[in-house]
Amino acid sequence: MSQEKKTAGRAPGRLIVGLSGASGIVYGVRMLEVLREAGLEIHLVMSKSAEITLAHETDYKVAEVKALAHVVHQNTDLGAAISSGSFKTMGMVIAPCSIRTASEIAYGVTSTLMARAADVVLKERRRLVLMVRESPLHTGHLRTLTQLSEIGAIVAPPLPGFYARPDTIEDMIEHTVGRTLDLFEIETGLVRRWRDPAGDARPKRRQKRKTAK
Repeated sequence: MSQEKKTAGRAPGRLIVGLSGASGIVYGVRMLEVLREAGLEIHLVMSKSAEITLAHETDYKVAEVKALAHVVHQNTDLGAAISSGSFKTMGMVIAPCSIRTASEIAYGVTSTLMARAADVVLKERRRLVLMVRESPLHTGHLRTLTQLSEIGAIVAPPLPGFYARPDTIEDMIEHTVGRTLDLFEIETGLVRRWRDPAGDARPKRRQKRKTAK
C-alpha cells in the first residue's frame, strides 16, 4: 500500500525516485532533499536492499528518508500508480542503481515495482536516468548498459567533476546530484558550470598556491 501525504493546492512536476541496494545511497538521499526544496512531487520506491545499505553507509533511518517523499510506494506493490503509463510523470531516476536492477530493466524483468515503473517510463518515452554504481565492469555488465542505452535509458554513473574544485565529499555529492537533475532540466543551484559565470551562483573558490620547499 502507498503512504500518501496531502499535496492540496499544488500541481508540481512529478518525479519518480528509486533507491536500490548499490553502494552510494547518499546520492539518493541528497537527491530527495534537493527535489523537496525544488517543490517537485516526489514518488519514492525503495528496495529492501537499499534499506540495508542505508544502515551500513549512513546514520539516516529508513523512516527519515521516506519522509522526504510525498508518496512512498512499496517495491512489491505492482498495482501502484507509477506502474501505469496513464499516471503522468517527468520520468524516473534510480540513485544509486545496482547492476541487478539495471539488468532487470534492460531485459524487461518487471517482478518489482522499481523495475516495472522504469519499464513504464521507457515505453511512454519519458526520461529514465540510472546512476549505475559498479566497478570494475565485466563484458556482461557492459552489454547490459549498452542494451539500456539502446532502449532509451540514460546511464549516468555518479562520477565527480573535479573541475568544480570540490573541497569536501559533500561538494562532490552535490555536484553529481545537480548534474543528474540537469538531465530533467531541473535547476538546483548546485552545479559549478564550466566557464559559465551566469550559470554558477556559487562563490568562487580561491586557488591554493603551491609553496616552495
